[in-house]
Amino acid sequence: MEYRRLGSSGLKVSAVGLGTWLNFGSHLVDREAGRLVRQAIEGGVNMIDTADVYADGKAEEQLGRLLEGVPRESYVLATKAFFPMGPGPNDKGLSRKHLFESVHASLRRLGTDYVDLFQCHRHDPETPVEETVRAFDDLIRQGKVHYWGVSLWSAMQIEEAIAVAKELGAVPPVSNQPPYNLLNREIEAEVVPACRRYGLGVLAFSPLAQGVLTGKYLEGTRPGDSRVADPRRNQFMQKYMGEQQMRKVAGMRDLAKAAGMSMARLALAWVLGNPIVASVLVGVTTEAQLAENLAVAGTKLDPGLKAGLDGLFAPA
Repeated sequence: MEYRRLGSSGLKVSAVGLGTWLNFGSHLVDREAGRLVRQAIEGGVNMIDTADVYADGKAEEQLGRLLEGVPRESYVLATKAFFPMGPGPNDKGLSRKHLFESVHASLRRLGTDYVDLFQCHRHDPETPVEETVRAFDDLIRQGKVHYWGVSLWSAMQIEEAIAVAKELGAVPPVSNQPPYNLLNREIEAEVVPACRRYGLGVLAFSPLAQGVLTGKYLEGTRPGDSRVADPRRNQFMQKYMGEQQMRKVAGMRDLAKAAGMSMARLALAWVLGNPIVASVLVGVTTEAQLAENLAVAGTKLDPGLKAGLDGLFAPA
């Protein structure tokens, strides 16, 4: 496994991280999820990402059970807060009240005394940035959180948080978690330069475009046990499955075949080829999928192959 610094911090995370969105706490029972967690850890994965809202807290609960007995210092545990976790007006957002209550609830569900990385799941336009930054700074000083980051924030929002942290003498964010893959390169225009400028590492989620870049949906194939066949889990997939996108995926299949590697490994290697990316967060349901994804660690793309992919998937 390859390990990379998370932005300008001293924290090192595995180049391949285990994501728990859509699978843990709902789709996978403990026995299945437990095998994946053990396989990931044995394969060198130390980055494990979840969120309070995943399966309404059940993903954190399941992860907490599965990590019992695993030395706490051996893995980097990340979670998030923002989305509603109750009916009350303060059960959501990035207010000081909600962030403190959210982290305490996550710690109980995860069965741990601290989280390594606590992330803003979205930007909150209703809460002053100063309040949010100060709340994270206090949580870090209390030892309940080691680092904080953001998810799906714009370059302007990141810049504002950095400026406020500097003004307050508070700890700044160290990471940003956006979707990033060959079919979704939106962050390259403004967000990646901002992360580079301010020392934020990127934790890329959906690096395989929710499985589309593995090629399993080409020629109209829709495996019955796949995510696309599950109405609960396929709600964000349609943007990746238009006619134009699938033509590009078919072209990528030819490139992967010529390079002698799987499409999944090629897609992940391309994302990790961007030095701002600290880890690709993979969501898997089988041990075979995880093994294939772990195989990308240390893969360096030939410049000609990278150029071919960049040309094929050039952003609009």
